[in-house]
Amino acid sequence: MSWVIGVDSGGSGLRIALGTTARDPGTSGVTMVGTVSADPVRTGPSGIDAGHLVEQLLPAVRGLLARAGADGLSAVAVGAAGMATLGDGLRAELPGALEKSFGVRRIALAADAVTAYAGALGQRPGAVVAAGTGMIALGTDLAGWRRADGWGHLLGDCGGGAWIGRAGLEAAMRAYDGRRGGSPALLSRMEAVFGPGSAMPGLLYPRTDRPAVLASFAPEVAACAADDPVAEAVLSAAARHVAEAAAAVCPSAGTCEVALTGGLFKLGEPLLGPLRAELAAYLPHATTVSAEGDPLTGALVVAAALATDSLRLPYDPGLLHIPTEHDR
Repeated sequence: MSWVIGVDSGGSGLRIALGTTARDPGTSGVTMVGTVSADPVRTGPSGIDAGHLVEQLLPAVRGLLARAGADGLSAVAVGAAGMATLGDGLRAELPGALEKSFGVRRIALAADAVTAYAGALGQRPGAVVAAGTGMIALGTDLAGWRRADGWGHLLGDCGGGAWIGRAGLEAAMRAYDGRRGGSPALLSRMEAVFGPGSAMPGLLYPRTDRPAVLASFAPEVAACAADDPVAEAVLSAAARHVAEAAAAVCPSAGTCEVALTGGLFKLGEPLLGPLRAELAAYLPHATTVSAEGDPLTGALVVAAALATDSLRLPYDPGLLHIPTEHDR
């Protein structure tokens, strides 16, 4: 048995977990979980702020190791939102900092979609849809990765929380104007949550957290769906987008397992009902399964597999990066 660390850095903050390698390759027993910060790691013009992550992460790891009486680490896996497109600084700085502080040389730096995948399905082939504020689908046949969407609220994330919230607010504003396609029910909910329609541009556009603000209205859309055909249509369209993304990444050979993970699916039947129908239409050969764990669990799965030379998930420079001696 040896000690491993999993890290989940995302929009809801920075979390770490200390675990142990298990007899089963590619699994990990969770020993302790700690929330380092409820605020996300900063992102600037050059990408994820590696210094900000390091200054929070290293003391937290020391604290977990001290509490467990652990005298060393075998591996660390870090899953971070934006790693694929904004992670150059993190890939350059974090491995050296971890090695210097803890002597650990087995390190994996992963996109948060990869750790979501590992948490949901472990190291089995299949597809995972991770949906919260945004939406991304990731699939693998264990030879390579296939990705669909996850391009942010301006270019994609179709069917995610921000997409649903924006569509609901648009329907509310149409009702406010008296245009076709509007929803008086959603207008009423918008005014209760945010205030009058005339104030919406000033409330929304200056915000740096616009995706989260938009996504905060998604539960209101779900709450209206049973009695409002416009809200129902928004969720049906969201379900279709999610199913399309899953179909784009699901391995074509054999039966494909599809796992759904993320806070969006807590909207319940108003979304899950149409989603089941869309998945059956787009992926008749697939089986929908429950996610086994969350992205933090997935980071531990990757770390344990790395520590035991049993990592089967495919290497990818943007999605799952394993630094080598040459990189250092």
